[in-house]
This record gives sequence, structure tokens and C-alpha cells, in this order.
Amino acid sequence: MTSGDWVYSDILKEHFMNPKNFMKDEDLNSFDGVGKVGNIKCGDEMIVAIKVDQEKGVITDCKWKTYGCASAIGSTSIMSEIVKGMTLEAAYHLSPKDVAGALGGLPENKVHCSVLGDKALRTAIDDYYIKHGMAEKAASGEEKIVCSCMNVTEGEILEAVLDGARTYEKLQEMTKIGTICGGCENEARELLEKFVKEHF
Repeated sequence: MTSGDWVYSDILKEHFMNPKNFMKDEDLNSFDGVGKVGNIKCGDEMIVAIKVDQEKGVITDCKWKTYGCASAIGSTSIMSEIVKGMTLEAAYHLSPKDVAGALGGLPENKVHCSVLGDKALRTAIDDYYIKHGMAEKAASGEEKIVCSCMNVTEGEILEAVLDGARTYEKLQEMTKIGTICGGCENEARELLEKFVKEHF
């Protein structure tokens, strides 16, 4: 591959070649919240672990590990930098669009890779809330999860539709829904059709 074949931004290339905050031998029990999404059997697994200043409710450290592609690595690397110093609430609402924007964009067929990091981050924040007696703040308990393997909610399906998903295959690209066991496919297709009719 020549340098001209590289389709990613220089920022993503930097985060892929020199990932920041990559988890090595850290003990997961030393973190305040841990989130894991995906499945190593399908090649996409993401672990994100956070440390929190409990008085301020601010993330002080964010480590991660993945077996994903360049986009997943680069996206999670820059995300781990962005969330340091953010409140838990602000970090919870960090979107794949925010991450992709910070990277200078992603190829359209790789946008879905950027969802692993922020999903694992939200799971880690939920884990923190639950461990510290604030389960009511865990948003995953407020919104129905359609795909339990990838923690895809109804709201994320709606967001994907609003961002251009019109087919189940496109929905999978954008959210990774149904890419492990496939048990949620029928419900996901029904919601996709419903949201398209409601909004377009």
C-alpha cells in the first residue's frame, strides 16, 4: 500500500499508529467504572475503564482496549483524550459524530466502527453509577435495549434513521445491531420501518 492509499485523516493515523491511553496490564478492579461491549468471537470487542473524581463527578482517567480495526482504535484513542476532565453527564452524551469530527472525519463505510468506544464508555459510566448507589442515573435503565449483545437502544436506532439509515444493512453498519447473535433482527427491522414512516 502506498501513502496515497491511506483514506484516513492524519489525526486518525496518529491515533492509530500511536494510540493514547491504551490499557496494558492495569487491574480492572482499580477503576471506578468498566464497560465492555461486543464479542471477541466476532472480532469486535471494546473495553473502556474510567477513574472519577467523585466529589466533582469528573472523569480523571480513561483507558481502553479493543480488537477492532484502525477506525475503532483511532476513534477510541481520541475519545479517551476528549473525556478526561469532562463531567460524567457530558461524557455520557458524547456521540460518534463528535468523535468522528475530532478525527477530521471517517470514511462512510467505517463510521460504524466509531460506535464501539462511546458505547463502552456509556456502559462504564453506568457501571460507575450503579457501584456508587446512583442506579437511577444509569440511562440504560431508562431506554429499552433492542440488541443486548451490542447494547443498541431504540433511541440509537432512531438516531441512525435520522442520520440516513433506510435499510437493515445500513442500520447494522451504523450501530452494529444484530452482528453477533442476530436475535434482535425482527424487532430492529420493525423499528426501522416505524421510524422511517414517522419521520420521512
